[in-house]
Amino acid sequence: MQLLIIGTLDGQVGAASKIAMAQGAKVVHAVTVEDGLQALRAGKGGDLVLVDVALNVGDLINSLEAERIIVPVVACGVGNDTAAAVRAIKAGAKEYVPLPPNAELIGAVLAAISIEDHAIVYQGQAMEEVIRMAEQIAPSTASVLITGGSGTGKELMARFIHSHSKRKDGPFIAVNCAAIPDNLLESELFGHEKGAFTGAVSRRLGRFEEANGGTLLLDEISEMDPRLQAKLLRAIQEREIDRVGGAKPVKVDVRILATSNRKMEEEVAKGTFREDLYFRLNVVNIVIPSLSERRDDIPLLAEFFVTKFAEANDVPPLPLSSDAKRILQSHPWPGNVRELENVMHRAVLLGGPDEIGSEALSLGHAQVDRAQKGDHVTVWDHADPQKHDDDGQGLVGRTVADVERELIIDTLKHCLGNRTHAANILGISIRTLRNKLKAYNDQGIPVPAPGEAAV
Repeated sequence: MQLLIIGTLDGQVGAASKIAMAQGAKVVHAVTVEDGLQALRAGKGGDLVLVDVALNVGDLINSLEAERIIVPVVACGVGNDTAAAVRAIKAGAKEYVPLPPNAELIGAVLAAISIEDHAIVYQGQAMEEVIRMAEQIAPSTASVLITGGSGTGKELMARFIHSHSKRKDGPFIAVNCAAIPDNLLESELFGHEKGAFTGAVSRRLGRFEEANGGTLLLDEISEMDPRLQAKLLRAIQEREIDRVGGAKPVKVDVRILATSNRKMEEEVAKGTFREDLYFRLNVVNIVIPSLSERRDDIPLLAEFFVTKFAEANDVPPLPLSSDAKRILQSHPWPGNVRELENVMHRAVLLGGPDEIGSEALSLGHAQVDRAQKGDHVTVWDHADPQKHDDDGQGLVGRTVADVERELIIDTLKHCLGNRTHAANILGISIRTLRNKLKAYNDQGIPVPAPGEAAV
């Protein structure tokens, strides 16, 4: 993790830096907000910003938003200035940390920001073969295309390859090509010069330059516009990039990993993905199996997530009941490991007092009822089983738009309002989901907020 500290912090910078470095963070220091922005534009301190509450936190956050620099901001300050802390939170700071710094508190903040766990948990042969192949090709310089369904763990595999490569001490930079609008993705990847377009108030390095000497992950690359694919192909072939508005190319040394949940050969055949770029990326193809193809791993993964979320929520890890285990093994898992993770998070919160029973698993009433009877379940049903029968008669007379809206809203509730998880389970891009939710809001239809569960 790279940490940027902005401000003097009344002499507490050194202490805060030492604590952060002891937690494994790389620390960059800037005295003013403008200096901090320059550091971020140059690709330094890109994971978390710790800013002195005495500075204008609102200006910092507004500048970050205007320049599309996505980084969480935590305010901190000496003493008990409650008003300053409230102003910082209202301005958009994620948290407020009082100083002098407390090692446990700083560690907790860093852990919360980097809470994503990168462990690959498995015990079955299907994943064992994939891991063996990844270990074999990791030390090379070859580009790797990682394919598989949404939620199978493609980014985890990319991080695994990077951590086992000769570039493991270099940066690992991930870009979600589906989450960034096409007109902004070029600047995100290649950077821009001051004045290159409206809002380009200063030069900013792109992800290619940030990843120099390390690994660049292009997540969901099949969502990239064909025009930009041509520029990406040149960057990979020539090992140089052109900043938007730049006068001369910039040399880069980057290993490319890419992921897609689509069948790339079909995308090439349809003309939505360049064949020459596909062959350039697909030097090695690693295919991640779906969770339904690695059922031997389900019990181990479930226990892993129970332990993880019990610790995160400061509750004891409870064992799974026999009914709960049978349900987990029977479920088709259309959302793969990510869906299982979400289900187990909810189960940790709802289970108890002595075990996690079937009633704590939010998989749809029809699913639970059949699994408790020992039936093998092949239908994933979030709604009332009387309303949506297996033969589909409950859907007759309803419009496609109505059914789609209900499916999207139910899935979003199932995911506690998490847009990314819901999009992956639905098999659509986060951009498509956001557009549909905006349309529902415009129509006055209630949309679950983040953290909002089904009643």
